[in-house]
Amino acid sequence: MNLQLVSLEIAVVLIGLLVLLVDLWTPREGKRSLGQIAALGLLLVLAQSIHFPFVQGVDDGAIPGFALDPLARFFKHIFIAAAIFVLVMAADFAGRLRTGVAEFSALVLFALVGMMFAASATTFPMLFVAVELITITFYVLTSFQRHRERSLEAGIKYLILGAAASAMMVYGIALIYGVTGSMDFSALARPAADFEGGQLQILHLGLLLLLAGLGFKIAAFPFQIWAPDVYEGAPAPVTAFLSIGSKSAGIVLLLRILHEAGTAHAELLWPLLPWLAAATIAYGSLCALRQRNLKRLLGYASIASAGYLLLGFVALQSGNGNLSTDGYNAILYYLAGYLFAVIAAFVVICQISTEEEGEDLSILAGLHRRSPLMAGVLTLSIISLAGIPPLAGFLGKFLLLKSVIDGAATGLPYVTLITIAIIGVIVSLYYYFGIIREIYWSTGLRPDDTPEDKPPFEVPLAIKASLVACAMALVFIGIYPEPVLALTYEALEVFR
Repeated sequence: MNLQLVSLEIAVVLIGLLVLLVDLWTPREGKRSLGQIAALGLLLVLAQSIHFPFVQGVDDGAIPGFALDPLARFFKHIFIAAAIFVLVMAADFAGRLRTGVAEFSALVLFALVGMMFAASATTFPMLFVAVELITITFYVLTSFQRHRERSLEAGIKYLILGAAASAMMVYGIALIYGVTGSMDFSALARPAADFEGGQLQILHLGLLLLLAGLGFKIAAFPFQIWAPDVYEGAPAPVTAFLSIGSKSAGIVLLLRILHEAGTAHAELLWPLLPWLAAATIAYGSLCALRQRNLKRLLGYASIASAGYLLLGFVALQSGNGNLSTDGYNAILYYLAGYLFAVIAAFVVICQISTEEEGEDLSILAGLHRRSPLMAGVLTLSIISLAGIPPLAGFLGKFLLLKSVIDGAATGLPYVTLITIAIIGVIVSLYYYFGIIREIYWSTGLRPDDTPEDKPPFEVPLAIKASLVACAMALVFIGIYPEPVLALTYEALEVFR
């Protein structure tokens, strides 16, 4: 076994173990720095991976079921970058954790390892192990604030629904293996003519159950019911990591699976995917309209974002029935911009929310006076999520819509999907700009609130650096997207 292939995963595991060991000799007042140490270690790992890449082809069988190809490296860099920001947030959030500060950071690192294995998975056993490592760590992280009833409730809901999703996924894998006799994703590429009697129907059932389990990871309709409650109840750093990390892990697995199954099982997938995407966008957009809780609102917005990402999968089928990879570039670019927008939003939420005031939109009142930096960065984040030019979110949504309009087949499902997607963008302007209204023009929840009398926020240096980095990335990726698009084209060489 060539351990160099899993050197990044080994490094992250060692950092997690080091955090737990150093915690034994660290006084309570110094435990907050453990998250910053872990973030610094990940920064070194990311720098090493970028400057000294090691790429293994999918068919190079050094480790069965594991591929270190350009697609895997692209997603691993997204996961590591997200984890760095989350650990910086966790270091600042540590004061609200009564116990287990080191364990919190270590669990974030172990969840990261699961995401990195998911990016390289090419067999169903590797997929299941990676997904379960992600899910189990998030069960604990979601309910980590055991003194908060809302956090415990979120953890229990996530546990029950996540276990159901895992059961469906395992049963689907069993059905696929029973029919094909193979645990490789490539087994899904076998043409329908190879199967006799009811074998094809059983294989289709297995594929649907597998997609249901992955749909839970990205919060796609109808597997999205966990997202708002978990987003609201989980600690803010966990919600941020769940929003970008868990969703991206599901996306990379869907990319590999649907690319294998797209041609052989077109009669199953392409009538279904447009309606799923349309329902996901409609549900997330409409439910976000009436939300006052900031994290819950972003939870519903995350569901809508999953619908927009599904547009790229719908675009895999071109008008002549063949597979087109134009939607892949849009998916990867959208995720790159989504990373910085979501992280920036949750960094601000982590700073301004308290257990006493909660996360009602009213906590944003007077933010432009109390912290111009946080107000400005949060505004940029919201504008990007809403898809307003010239930020990264605009080009991401534009590319996704363009891929469907240019390449997708004609018919009622596609016309309906494009219409709902455009309406969803328009609707999102209302609930996203409601956040901006609260920042600059709201006076608070009660008539006697006087936000102008509240003291300014003291923003730690590490948090300032995170906010500035996210803001610069959103502007740079939006105005000058060519470097990111070049990376996406390189990552997608595996499918050409």
